[in-house]
Amino acid sequence: MPTPIKRVGFVGIGNMGWPMAANLVKAGFELVVCDAVPGRSAQFAGEVGGTAVADPAAAAKGVDAFVTILPTSKQVAEVAAQVAPVLAEGTLVIDMTSGQPARTREIAARLAERGIPMIDAPVSGGVPRAKSGDLAIMLGGEAAALDRAEPVLQAMGSSLYRCGGIGAGQAMKALNNLSSAGTFLMGIEVLLIGQRFGLDPATMVDVLNASSGMSNSSQRKFKQYVLNRRFDDGFALELMVKDLGIALEVGRDTETPTPFSALCREMWAAALASLGPGHNHTALAQLSEKLAGEILGGNK
Repeated sequence: MPTPIKRVGFVGIGNMGWPMAANLVKAGFELVVCDAVPGRSAQFAGEVGGTAVADPAAAAKGVDAFVTILPTSKQVAEVAAQVAPVLAEGTLVIDMTSGQPARTREIAARLAERGIPMIDAPVSGGVPRAKSGDLAIMLGGEAAALDRAEPVLQAMGSSLYRCGGIGAGQAMKALNNLSSAGTFLMGIEVLLIGQRFGLDPATMVDVLNASSGMSNSSQRKFKQYVLNRRFDDGFALELMVKDLGIALEVGRDTETPTPFSALCREMWAAALASLGPGHNHTALAQLSEKLAGEILGGNK
């Protein structure tokens, strides 16, 4: 019977990873952290707790579980190659990256040859819910591995959804973000139409939230990050474009026609090309404003 998870290696102390790792420390896990950004893991250990190490291989030594939350599956594959010789047989790998399901299955198969189980567990909820430990976590993997991972995951998320075999969590995450991206883009165009008609955008958001047009974007993004021009909810534009590409890849693999989704992805990619890297995903509104020659709030 596998031993309970007490010591956890954690790779990726970024906008989401930092508060997620902090909640593991708060829950009493022994945490070993590392990050590609020099000094970040040491800063985390100094401010939050745990042990900082220089590289993933060092973070993998002697742990019961090994968590990755990285920008793409490419980085996950590179880290997995580094740690595979170090991880003890039976160590559970938990990939919380919003990654590519097919690539994740390849990584899992290679680790399984060494007796190392892997699950995927991407999250939704953004930085605020990462801080509060209230993330929604979408899971893919064998039932026994998911059972063993639950205490770790429950320290970071309040809602755990078992979606299927390895890669299923990541497929669900990408499709969730496709739905979110579509409602955000449509909602911004609705606000622009309404403003040109003479409606107040803030009042429109209130009406949407009391009506059938309500969405996560109308509830948590339009007033909070667009109308006040902050554009800083913590999720990067380039990551949204990446996730939309993964969703359409799943669509192609399943031979599902996706004409609207393809147009949605092109609009988000156009926003990235126009604004450049380093912008928040809510800054997509600026592309729609540019096309309309209208700034939400009334300044042209």
